[in-house]
Amino acid sequence: MNLLDWMQYIRGKRCAVVGIGVSNRPLIDFLLMRGAVVCARDKKTREQLGETADELEKQGAILRLGEGYLEELDEEIIFRSPGMRPDIPEFVAATERGAVLTSEMELFFELTPATVIGITGSDGKTTSTTLTGLILSQEYKNEEKTRIYVGGNIGTPLLPVVAEMTEHDLAVVELSSFQLQGIKHSPHVTAITNVTPNHLNWHTGMEEYTEAKANGFRHAPCRRAVLNAENRITAGLGKDVEIPITYFSSRKTSYTEFSLKEGDSAVYVREGKIYLWHDGVEHEIMQADQMLLRGRHNLENLMTAISLTFEYASAESVREVATTFTGVKHRMEPVRVSNGVTYYDSSIDSTPVRTAAVLSAMPAKPIVICGGSDKKTPFEPLADAICEYAKAVVLTGATASKILTALLQKTEVQEGKIPVYLQPDFTEAVKLACTVAGEGDIVLLSPACASFDVFNNYKERGMAFRSIIEQY
Repeated sequence: MNLLDWMQYIRGKRCAVVGIGVSNRPLIDFLLMRGAVVCARDKKTREQLGETADELEKQGAILRLGEGYLEELDEEIIFRSPGMRPDIPEFVAATERGAVLTSEMELFFELTPATVIGITGSDGKTTSTTLTGLILSQEYKNEEKTRIYVGGNIGTPLLPVVAEMTEHDLAVVELSSFQLQGIKHSPHVTAITNVTPNHLNWHTGMEEYTEAKANGFRHAPCRRAVLNAENRITAGLGKDVEIPITYFSSRKTSYTEFSLKEGDSAVYVREGKIYLWHDGVEHEIMQADQMLLRGRHNLENLMTAISLTFEYASAESVREVATTFTGVKHRMEPVRVSNGVTYYDSSIDSTPVRTAAVLSAMPAKPIVICGGSDKKTPFEPLADAICEYAKAVVLTGATASKILTALLQKTEVQEGKIPVYLQPDFTEAVKLACTVAGEGDIVLLSPACASFDVFNNYKERGMAFRSIIEQY
């Protein structure tokens, strides 16, 4: 459905927007401006929402707030917040009565005329999304006809600008498993960076979590998928898929090492150079060591971006971005040097696998601060990485005891080779790490967990870390 047809369809329709958050607030504005009758529903009270509640009512929204926010859910169209499961009883009952259950992201997919490039995965989404957007922006910087949009889970809602998009534009969208759960539209090209245990406090298990990620390429109008050949789960997702697949691997050295069907392509590294194999031809992209970002995980992030953009951008644009991009904020970011101690903010690391990758890429063994809210992920891989790559660890937050349990199984910890400190309070934990550190040491915030036990998001956690270390 194009935007004009949809505008005629939505006028006068009763719509519920469940959750008044980052993505849904612009959605409410979008619907009201196009004549929908909007009921904004949120568990927060009027007092908690503050001025937002007054502003929404002035715009014409009906509010249902507090504990009974899902009562009398009788609207024709229901837009759920990404953090709400689509199978809660209230949503199920509403759809059985004939309501349409959808989301801001699915509506964007349905309405945009632009080519949509999606990036999902357990780790590396934000860096891969940023690299992809930068490569495309570099390629089309002198072309007025093609505009590049970057948004989605990375923090920028795209629905408010859908009316200005054309078929010549490219929209790069970071997608979470929450956004992909139950979705019926896919981007035109989708990458899955990797799949490891994550968000198991929300999903029913790994099977559902994996299927949510696979929704990124399961539906129309997806015409190509990008998959990590080194990840067991993503590699397995490529089996029995009819659309072309681009596989990438930081360990394979030739296209002959991949199991490629007709139409597939591959990105790999041989003798320090990144290559693309496509349409029977091998193309040299760049020297891998020319990229500014360090670590194998960042090499794989760049390979994801190359895999997504080779149809749209030149190797020259890839090289320009890779040799100048210094990284995403709060990801392995050096933020202070004081009294010979270097401080790194990697607050965005919300899984054990990501923290393990960051630890392995550090220039020296750091004193690492770990812990946060519990996503029901196993911490054994984190314990392995801490013992191999860390000088000491300070545990904090809701998961501190679980990480400690995993560490106590390790010989290095039992023998006292890796000092382990336990400090539940985040501020005191950071201060403890600073106190333990001496000249030449590194203090690294890499929590391996989400931030919601103490903070609203990883950015807030990272800024708190920066504020505390200013005292040292």
